[in-house]
Amino acid sequence: MRYDIRHITRFDYGGNVKFARCNLRLKPIDWPGQTLEDYALTVEPAGRLSPARAEAGLAHVTRLMIDTPVRSLTIESRSRMRVDRLVPVPAADDPTLGEIAALARASRDLSAAGPANYLFPSPLIPLDHQIADYCAADLDPAQGALAAGIALARRIQRDFTFDATATLVDTPPHEAFAQRKGVCQDFAQIMITGLRAAGLPAAYASGYIRTIPPAGQPRLVGADATHAWVLLWCGPVHGWVGLDPTNGIWMAGDHIVMAVGRDYAEIAPVDGVVLGSQAQSMAVSVDVAPLG
Repeated sequence: MRYDIRHITRFDYGGNVKFARCNLRLKPIDWPGQTLEDYALTVEPAGRLSPARAEAGLAHVTRLMIDTPVRSLTIESRSRMRVDRLVPVPAADDPTLGEIAALARASRDLSAAGPANYLFPSPLIPLDHQIADYCAADLDPAQGALAAGIALARRIQRDFTFDATATLVDTPPHEAFAQRKGVCQDFAQIMITGLRAAGLPAAYASGYIRTIPPAGQPRLVGADATHAWVLLWCGPVHGWVGLDPTNGIWMAGDHIVMAVGRDYAEIAPVDGVVLGSQAQSMAVSVDVAPLG
């Protein structure tokens, strides 16, 4: 599949903003199964853009500086992606969860994609014993890694209700877990909490899913906005395998990875500092259109 992706973020300020310094992580990364063919980033009405280094996680970072007064700001990111990613198929000879945990602990790969970086709790995804106990039902160390991962993703999809009003971007996993409601970020964080508690390397993936489904298929939850799901490292043969607990499916041809990190704080699409004395509002729209 080839996709055109348009991601617009608009800020409206109650008064003049005289200075802002922001990090933009809007350009999709290179990742197995996808290729970035074209990319453009624009900022209106003002702003200076420069490349920056990702301090954590796997992301393309652009630094935005605003040093002239503005009352609004529109950031538009356009990408053209080619996605060629098959649906994983669990097999009898897949490594077990116990084997995956041991391989991850023994890994000497200290790169941003190394499994050892994703074994432990992170600031936004702390250890939680109740979530760990809930997830443990699908995480028997003797189970095959792929089969166990999709079973847990599907159980979260069945047991939790998608409700965009139930949580905020900074809602901790234990609150979403307690009310069994939330959005894609909450479900990804809950699943990652359980996987890490079982000693498994699990990463937070931020990106997009196809807006309009193929004929005869249901529309995926999370379209029209940035989406979040889980990457589980399944050994050197399978590598990182994507699992979408919001929809109870694998990451495959409908998913585009924008950035990967330990949690949302490392790969937020937009963050930074704005100097102003009034309130602000933000609106985000995303369209992922298949070509041909």
